[in-house]
Amino acid sequence: MQKKLTLLFFSFALLITGCATVQKSDIQIDAEASPKTNFSGYKTYTWLGSAAILNDPVGKWEPLSFDADTEIKFLLDRELRARGMSENSTAPDLIVGFAAGIDMGALALKKDPEADVEILKNVPQGGLVVLLVDSQSGFLIWAGIASAEIQEDIDAAGTKQRLDYAVTQMIKKLPK
Repeated sequence: MQKKLTLLFFSFALLITGCATVQKSDIQIDAEASPKTNFSGYKTYTWLGSAAILNDPVGKWEPLSFDADTEIKFLLDRELRARGMSENSTAPDLIVGFAAGIDMGALALKKDPEADVEILKNVPQGGLVVLLVDSQSGFLIWAGIASAEIQEDIDAAGTKQRLDYAVTQMIKKLPK
């Protein structure tokens, strides 16, 4: 009886965990760094600001109770601090900027599962660009890009998980 209860509990826990998983396999991450830059010398940063380019006329991407700009800034703060950096608005080493773009009307060729042909379908797309600029020279020293298919009608928790994944993976590509 104990084995059956343990198996039932394990199966239930696996089922709940499986339902809570948010798809991340479509998120593509890339980054490029200036080859001559010594990133270990950067200890402080400040914010340039953010920009949003949205084509989401019916509000399918961003849940009503969710502020993507605030969440992205929070995630970037967390990741930069984890790398030993701190925010300093008076004499920063780096200036951090980001932009998010959403196009709910994007089209792409997709394979029709019932036929062996590709058809043109609506495939909403999104992207996030993070830029690091040397505050002394004004030169761009690093750029990270995340792009993905937009998951329509996703809740705030799912959107946060996808953004968290994108920002975390992007900052992992920042040289030490």
